[in-house]
Amino acid sequence: MALDPKKHEMPTQAPEVRAHNFSEVALGYTAEIALEEAKRCLNCKNRPCVAGCPVNVNIPDFIMQIKAGDFEGAYRIINETSSLPAVCGRVCPQETQCESKCTMGVKFEPVGIGRLERFVADRHNANATEKAVAPAPNGHRVAIVGSGPSGLTCAGDLAKKGYKVSVFEALHTAGGVLVYGIPEFRLPKAIVAQEVETLKDLGVDIQTNVVIGKTLTIDELFEMGYEAVFIGSGAGLPNFMNIPGESLKGVYSANEFLTRSNLMKAYLDDPVTPIMKGGRVAVVGGGNVAMDAARTALRLGAEHVYIVYRRSMDELPARKEEVEHAMEEGIDFRLLNNPVEILGYNNPENPRDPKNGFVTGMRCIRMELGEPDAKGRRRPVPIPASDFTLDVDTVIIAIGTSPNPLIKNTTAGLEVNSHGGIIVNEDGLTSRERVYAGGDAVTGAATVISAMGAGKIAAKAIDEALSAK
Repeated sequence: MALDPKKHEMPTQAPEVRAHNFSEVALGYTAEIALEEAKRCLNCKNRPCVAGCPVNVNIPDFIMQIKAGDFEGAYRIINETSSLPAVCGRVCPQETQCESKCTMGVKFEPVGIGRLERFVADRHNANATEKAVAPAPNGHRVAIVGSGPSGLTCAGDLAKKGYKVSVFEALHTAGGVLVYGIPEFRLPKAIVAQEVETLKDLGVDIQTNVVIGKTLTIDELFEMGYEAVFIGSGAGLPNFMNIPGESLKGVYSANEFLTRSNLMKAYLDDPVTPIMKGGRVAVVGGGNVAMDAARTALRLGAEHVYIVYRRSMDELPARKEEVEHAMEEGIDFRLLNNPVEILGYNNPENPRDPKNGFVTGMRCIRMELGEPDAKGRRRPVPIPASDFTLDVDTVIIAIGTSPNPLIKNTTAGLEVNSHGGIIVNEDGLTSRERVYAGGDAVTGAATVISAMGAGKIAAKAIDEALSAK
């Protein structure tokens, strides 16, 4: 039987409908579509897709279970190595990881691995009747700082081995970037909450509103009886452009804008948290966070939303699918443009004018691509005398984040690099004995699945260290 050269399309909401709601855009495979997509897998002997997965999910085996119609069996295989399958199936960049290694992809489109993973996880979550069972305790205690993907993965792997694990989260809801950074239309909060509940069933204790470095320090955690600490505090410190006008009212970091929308429920008709709604919005940046911020602004009622990025479409770092969805929804891409100043309203004759200090526009300069930089990307170069002004009243800066220095500044002997990332060895061990770290707190902003991989590595190292005591 001839194999279909193309992966089966993901059903989605129509663009003109979804641009005005926060419901999930991608609707998921049906069982029939999943079965047909699974048939495209060649079940290769060398399994290159597994090597492309940072947590080494046994991809051909779970797909074979789908082929056999054993969807629960497929879930069990994924769950052996991944603590967050419903999350990964939605937000992992499979096109640059597992699917990029797929043998089918040599001549045709690769197998839709992420779409199949999402199908299996959603099917399990919708039909599961039994809760996860906590194993017998092994007598050891571990503290996890942060409930993002690296922290939850480390917690889950250790809990399955009988460790008493406590997760300390600074915000009021567990999930880290999964709940404050990724919008509902890409990753529903209920999905993350269900994954967190599974960890609680395994015995993981999650304590919210605890800021490590303020409420408690790393040293105090050891004094409380924890034998090892894993730092998965992410990279929540936003970067800015350092151009005039960034302090004006109506300028947000993407972190603030998305947190207000996601966790502080600015999407409600009468929100408690203030946020700019309506008007014309410019989002500066070209990554997934920029796409999330732009599409969120649109759903909050913006009249027009721009993506302003200094390189071309070929260099745009966001996932292809997210860019396509944004374009379908009407986001206006202004590529090869770079902001140089944010303009504001000023009425010197009336200092009490309520409009004073608000954004009225953004001055940009056109760019062209020059010679490659250190990373191999062609460097954007300004075109002289090409300035122009975008008429906007909200600007969202989405040019990356750095690790928050709070833990570094309150933990003696913890070494960091020039970017503020915690320095670790190949096992995730920091310069402090029995203190491990992983995810964005080490690398800076990266992918969910790479953070999960770091959590797994550290959990294995912690287990080896403590079980030898």
